[in-house]
Amino acid sequence: MRRVAGTSFMIGAASAATLAIAACGSGGPQDAKEPTGNYPVQVTSASFPATQHLAEHSRLTLSIRNTGSKTIPNLVVTICNVTCTYPAPVGEGTSVAAFAQYLNQPGLASHSRPVWIIDKPPGPCQGVSGYSCSNGGAGADVTAAANTWAGGSLKPGATETFSWAVTAVSPGKYKVAWEIDASLYGKAKAVLANGSIPRGTFSVDIAQAPVQSYVNDAGQVVQGQ
Repeated sequence: MRRVAGTSFMIGAASAATLAIAACGSGGPQDAKEPTGNYPVQVTSASFPATQHLAEHSRLTLSIRNTGSKTIPNLVVTICNVTCTYPAPVGEGTSVAAFAQYLNQPGLASHSRPVWIIDKPPGPCQGVSGYSCSNGGAGADVTAAANTWAGGSLKPGATETFSWAVTAVSPGKYKVAWEIDASLYGKAKAVLANGSIPRGTFSVDIAQAPVQSYVNDAGQVVQGQ
């Protein structure tokens, strides 16, 4: 299943018609050639520091292996606030941007308040627009869904790693959720060995005090605690 930030719809069987309508004038439904079925995967590693400091640089990393006999059409990861289950309460799920929290204040154009700034998104840095993510661009794995990144096809036995370099900008206790799928439109589904959806959460405590840095004998800037 796939959700888009700032909306409450799911890209799956129930919303295929919506996508088909949206694709009118562009040669037909965007999911017309997407395979259907389950694609077994294993999450070989999932990491994000549980304790962080304001202004500290860190990485959220997920490695996914294709344990099935078929090539995964498009390996996809969605980052959510608190939970990726659907439907989610207002302010959770993908109702806010990835690595953000919900700001409950009337009259706002956007209720997303960053908790982390994404310094570098997953995938090759040169995006389809030609604007490098090292200069603020979205990178090659960006999708139309604000909370979702797509790594492309994955052959049987191969492993793909998604890594977000982020900087903490808001102190407090947060829960970052993630979910993996085998396509953007919901026909192809990633599943674990037991048939469940590959998903999980990280609980993170960001301290108010900024991380301390110092220069070592080699002239390198080192972050301390």
